[in-house]
This record gives sequence, structure tokens and C-alpha cells, in this order.
Amino acid sequence: MISHTKTTIVRDLSWLAFNARVLQEANDTTNHIHDRLRFIGIFSNNLDEFFRVRVAALNRMMLLGKEAKMHLEANPDKILKKIQETVIAQQEEFDRIFSGIMAELERKGVHIKTEKQLNKEQKEFVRQYFEQKVRTQIIPLMIETIPNMPLLRDKSIYLACVLGNTSSSMLQRYALIEIPTKVLPRFVILPSEEGTTDIILLEDIIRNNLPALFAPFGFNRFMGYIIKVTRDAELDIDNEVNTNLIDELEKGLKNRKKGRATRFVYDRTIDPALLNFLTRRLGLLKKDNQIPGGRIHNFKDFIDFPSGIFNDILPRQQPFVHPLLKQPRLILEALEKRDVMLHFPYHSFDSVIDMLREAAIDPNVQSIRITCYRLAKNSKIINALINAVRNGKQVTVVLELRARFDEEANMRWKAYLEEEGVKVVLGIHNMKVHAKICVIKKREFNRIKQYAFISTGNLNENTAQYYGDHCLLTTNRNIIADINRVFDYLESPVRKIAMLTRCKTLPLAPVNMRAAFLALIDKEIKLTKKTKQGSITVKLNSIVDKVLIEKLYTAARAGVDINLVIRGVCCAFTEQKGFKGHLKALSIIDNYLEHGRVFIFDNGGKPQVFISSADWMIRNLDHRVEVACPIYDEEIQQELMQIMSIQLAENVKGRILDNEQSNEYIEREAKAPQVRSQLAIYKYLHSKKYID
Repeated sequence: MISHTKTTIVRDLSWLAFNARVLQEANDTTNHIHDRLRFIGIFSNNLDEFFRVRVAALNRMMLLGKEAKMHLEANPDKILKKIQETVIAQQEEFDRIFSGIMAELERKGVHIKTEKQLNKEQKEFVRQYFEQKVRTQIIPLMIETIPNMPLLRDKSIYLACVLGNTSSSMLQRYALIEIPTKVLPRFVILPSEEGTTDIILLEDIIRNNLPALFAPFGFNRFMGYIIKVTRDAELDIDNEVNTNLIDELEKGLKNRKKGRATRFVYDRTIDPALLNFLTRRLGLLKKDNQIPGGRIHNFKDFIDFPSGIFNDILPRQQPFVHPLLKQPRLILEALEKRDVMLHFPYHSFDSVIDMLREAAIDPNVQSIRITCYRLAKNSKIINALINAVRNGKQVTVVLELRARFDEEANMRWKAYLEEEGVKVVLGIHNMKVHAKICVIKKREFNRIKQYAFISTGNLNENTAQYYGDHCLLTTNRNIIADINRVFDYLESPVRKIAMLTRCKTLPLAPVNMRAAFLALIDKEIKLTKKTKQGSITVKLNSIVDKVLIEKLYTAARAGVDINLVIRGVCCAFTEQKGFKGHLKALSIIDNYLEHGRVFIFDNGGKPQVFISSADWMIRNLDHRVEVACPIYDEEIQQELMQIMSIQLAENVKGRILDNEQSNEYIEREAKAPQVRSQLAIYKYLHSKKYID
């Protein structure tokens, strides 16, 4: 049973319910086996991050004691206990599902072999592979003979070895080997008989070659067990005004590597004496979530399980260029005629890159201002911006260094951009810049023209291939005036939050976004009481903010029909006294990650539609710079409303978010058509006709 406060569901338990939905996809036999393996990896990766961040935060709250109750969770100890119970139950379900997937792979002729199951040819292949590619990538650590236990890397797995000699009980040592999955593939395809595919894991290649590593030192008995440590990933950044942010980030990243363990997982067959030695040397306590598991850990690597071994994978639907932006044509010129909304991953992200490339080339463009949060490894966005500088444009990049787990990459981007002449603004010391905005300024015949885009997702061409997001390309003067005000604030040497209050069109966090949405809900309540009909549709990654949730409750009690589409955390009850049937919530987990934020208010039959970069969470609304944007173009309004209508009709990959968040699939009514919304949206957008 889901634990909750008097008015909302506990955030962390709702998150675990979300990850259970991911696990459901791994269990769904209608998915291709490769997709099921991918969902296994996503579930595992999600859980790792949950322990690195949320469990770590709850542990900190416990240390704060009464002080935590003022601002954080009231009962972190009870929540941690419930988390432990839930995770253990999910782990049992995970083991069952993974075992079933392995059995299905066997039926398909795909065999994951251990080092003890190799034939003569495969043994020789593994020996050569080890000698040619693996040996130089590993350095065993003899952990009994070094004074300080080495710091085990978060996200890595280790082979914990017991080394012995059958003729001497005195000759026994322990060693650790980090599995080099950052530089070598985890899955290695072996020589196989025709019609079958044999695969071995990298750690089993190392297991097979332990004698080659250790026999020269007098050992002839070798045992290896996979272990893994998950650490506290929160950065301790000093809030002193005069502290240099980059220095603090670098210090925080070092501290992250030294963060206390929030979870320790190990092969349940591990030698008991070795386990006792490791937990003692690592300083682990029973409360540190010591979790026994199977032979394999770090299942996140299954996201990259080799797809080439399957000949029945259907090609995914490919993104297509928006009909109004097909090349060759000038995108800025097209935007002077009308606004355009891109819907990723259905529309190609290339149009955003083309827009920036065009701005870099156009001799009349004077400046580009843009925010960057998470960038692709070899970012085409950055490439376009640097070429703009080389072509004499003024380019300003507001770079958020504290994008979690992307901090190191963003610090490298900072150095690179500045070296190329880009003006880099590091945002705000105590507040993340999460808004996704850009303004291009152009002077033509002594007339200033401006073009902008506002997105719900990151400017990242890689994630745009599977993140569902919306991006408005516009020349609307009121919208652009407010975007420029946001940039003026971010670039100001003396930032005053009052500068953002000058914005007239865009609801902004941390200034007035919550208040703006509260006012829109109040307006819908008032109209519903008058007309006896009203509706609100909200799509978010997560809804946690109690003030907005309780306002939705008020609206539901007033008869407003509320539909929530929430991918992740949903702390809102859907049934309470006074509004049964008026508040519904669903979650869609499918091939694409639903990442967009959309808000539709019926407004007495004259819809008000918004997109935003912000979820309804305290962190987004109070501690980040976020932007919501009204959609004025009626055709784009209808487009977004139709997309949301399709998602509300989802009956294949949709789950009902009830009070217990039991994740029941939405049942298709008799004779009702099957609606898999991500496929249906693609068809809708692909067939949509535009008048240029």
C-alpha cells in the first residue's frame, strides 16, 4: 500500500511506482526481446540514480533530525524503511522477469555463456581477447596489503576475488578488479555454431583468465564475485556569495566520488569471509542497503545489448523534417510568415540545428543568445555557435554547470566555448537555469528582426531522438521581449530577481509561475461554476507541488474535469471526498520517454494553451529559472490539443494512476479502437497538411 501524507502521496514511493511501470515493459512479451532487455537496463539505471540522489537525500534528512521536518520529508526514517521493502519486492520481480527473458533468449538461440560453459574454440578466443584487449586495461588491487581501502567508483562493477592454494591454507588473499566497461564492450560475441549466437560478459572473460593474472604469484585456486557500490551523488556546494562556482563544483565532484555508500550489491554466492572483509573495509553498516543479488550486476549495460544478433527487429519510425522547414529554404524567413511547433522525436531535431547554422552564416545576424543544460557529446549546437563567432556574431551561452551528472562535461564545454570566443555566462550561484530558450537578433535595412525558440527539452540532438518534447519557433514580439528580459537578468553583473517581474507574457520561475497557474486554475473554477462545464489537461514528468495539487483538488470539487498525463512521480490523489470522477491521471511508458510539459485550460471554450520547461515541483518553481510559454497561434493550439487528445485515449501502453498507484493497464472498451499514442501521434503529424 502506498504511503502518503494527509493530502499527497509520498514522492519517493510514487517514484518507485513509476520505475515499476518501466519494469512492466520489461515483462511485456508483446515487446521485442531486445526492447525488453533495454527496459531491464533502464529500470536498473533509474534505480541506481534513485539511490545516488533520493536515498542519499533521505539519509541526510535523518541526520538533520527535527530541522528536516521544517522543509523536507517529515518521516525520512519511515520512508527509507518503506523504500527498502519496496525495492526488495521489486528486485524479486526483476529476477523473475530477467530469468524469463534469458529463457526466451535461449529459445531464440542466443546463449549468454559463463567462463565454465565454453568449448575449446571459445576458450582460445577468450584467451586471445583477454591478452589483446583486456589485460592492459586492468590492474588488480591486493586489498589486504594496502593500508587504505581504495575508493570504489560509483557506476562501476568490480570482480572481488578470493585467491588461494590447494596445498596451503595459509596462502589466501583478496583482490579487486574494476571491470573496464568504459573502454570495452560488456557483451562480447563468441565464435558460435550456425543458427546460434553465444555471448560472454566482459567480467567472465576476466574470470576465465584469473590464472593468467595470479598463478605466477603461487595461487592455483581462483574465485570471483561481482560487487557494486552506489554512492551519495549530491554535490555539497558552499553557498557563500564570494565562492568561485567552478572551484566548488570541482570540489563537489571529488566529494561525490567519496560520498558515503547508499547501496552495496553483491553476488549472493560470495564467500562469506570475503563479504565480511569488504563490508568492514568499506565502512558499510547494515543500514547501508546491502542487497544480495545474482551473478550479474550493473544491468544498465543491457540498454546497449547488441541488436545486430536479431534479424526480426522492425525499424523504428524515423523523424521527419517539419513540412514548413524542409530544406533548402531559409528558416528565419519561414518564421516571418508564421510560428512553427516542432514535436520531437516525431519531427527532426535537424531543424533547430539548421536554424542556428543559418544564423551563423547570415551576414545580417548580429547576435545569438542561448541557454544550454545538457548537450550531446559531439554537440552540433555548439558547432553552429562556434561557427557563428567565427563569422563575426556575438554569441552568449548561458551554461548550467550543475546539470546533475553532466557537470564535468559542461565544465569542459565552458573552456572550449571561451577559447573560441563565445561569451559564457554561468547562470546563478544558488539557482539552476533550466529554461530552454534562444534569441537570434538580425539587422536588415536598418530594421531589427528577432527570432526565438522555447523548448520543453534539452538542446541535445541525441536525446531528441527518443525524448518526447515540444519546441516553439516564433517571431512573436511579446514572447521575444520577455525572453530578452530573462537573458538580461542572467547576464546582469548585479542580478536582482525583480528584473524578471518586468516580464509580461511568459510565466517565469522563480517569480510567478506557480501564481500564474494558480490564477488559471481559479479562472477555470469560476467559469465552471458559471457554465457548469470546464476542463484542465496537464502533462508533466512529475507533479509534487502541494500548493498546485491542492488547487487542483479544489477545482475538481468545483466540477472541473481534470486530466493528468504524468510519466513519473504523481503525488496527487485521483479520488478523494468531494471530487470522485473529476480528477483522472494516467502514465504512458513506451519506446519514447514522455518529457514534454503541456497545459490546456478550456477557458469557456476559448482554450489557453501553454508549454513549459518546468515540472510542478518545488525545485522547479522556487529554485530554478524556468519558462512557460503561451501558444497564441490557433493552428498550433489545435495541434497540441489533438496530441493530448490522442494521449488521453491511450489504451495500450497507458496505466491508471490511482490512489495506490497500482499501475493497472488502461482497459480497452469493447469495440473501441486500439490506441498506442506514440504511433498515433506520429501518423497524425506525418499526415498533417500545412498551408505555407
